[in-house]
Amino acid sequence: MPKPWKIVGIEFSHMHMGDLLRCVHEHPNAEIAGICDPQPERMAAARDNFGIATDRVYTDHRACLEETRPDMVILCPQTADHALWVERVAPFGAHVFVEKPFAASLSDADRMIKAVEATGRELVINWPLRWVASHVTTHRLVRGGLIGEVIEVHYYDGNRGPLHHDADKTEVEPTPEMKRQSWWYQLAAGGGSLRDYLGYGVTLGSWFNGGRKPIEITTVAAGADGLEVDEHSITIARYAGGLSKFETRWGTFTDPWVHQPQPKCGFVIRGTEGTISSYDYEPTIRIQTLDRPEGYQQEVDPLPAGERNGIEYVISRIEAGLPIEGPLSPALARIGQQMVDTAIASAEQGRTLPLFG
Repeated sequence: MPKPWKIVGIEFSHMHMGDLLRCVHEHPNAEIAGICDPQPERMAAARDNFGIATDRVYTDHRACLEETRPDMVILCPQTADHALWVERVAPFGAHVFVEKPFAASLSDADRMIKAVEATGRELVINWPLRWVASHVTTHRLVRGGLIGEVIEVHYYDGNRGPLHHDADKTEVEPTPEMKRQSWWYQLAAGGGSLRDYLGYGVTLGSWFNGGRKPIEITTVAAGADGLEVDEHSITIARYAGGLSKFETRWGTFTDPWVHQPQPKCGFVIRGTEGTISSYDYEPTIRIQTLDRPEGYQQEVDPLPAGERNGIEYVISRIEAGLPIEGPLSPALARIGQQMVDTAIASAEQGRTLPLFG
């Protein structure tokens, strides 16, 4: 029996395509209707992992979309091409699911929003940290008022580097040649740790603080000699009520999904009446409140059915007639993009800048 949701994956530049196709493959009401990339070798692992028939493998996106007529398209291009690919696929009338980050620039993000709005379908920006149980539990407690009004968000995140792993977090040992050839290390393609990880921090940070926007941004960034992109950045965001800090790092001592490095990857949220530390992939969070200033550990909530990954979430929300909310919504992700754009310009100009857009 055919499954209700036909989903295709187009453009395999980002290794997360394999993870997202696995979510489709394992969903009881979805099927991989096709995959497409101009370089067939980039699809080989997905084709083998999920038993995708040869007649569902394409190198031309138009043929893929015309023949499969999907309900949703997953896009994983290099960051600089997000707007281009959304504009290419949106006219075919499917929901468009874009792997993070949102876009290479705020103007590109607005192009993406406009292209999909014209079709009446949903544009979804997937941030994998949205599916980390510690952060979901923290958001529930913050919005429930446990620590009062959020006044500071502290974020540190990254990994050993994007060439150290492939889909499903399979470890890879990169070579100098890989770094020279990879789009992750090319400025024009949208490479760099700031573009890779700052969007996570400021988008989820805005989720925690209720969608507040900062007044101004100050960012410094650094990379190894000979690189045209950064491997480390620190951003300070000034809000009406204080400062928040967002730090990105390619070159952590360990990958956080294997062993938490020091500093730990994740968030520390300071409120007027308490604090919460929420680290990536950890089974507990640490809480301080006015009643319990000594602090205590709390087990994280299991992710509920329908919200265990981005694919499951989008299908469940659309089937229920509910809007896409939180970090996956273009409205909240656009705030993050404003902050990222301002941070990039601040680092380039070496000065504090008012929030763009």
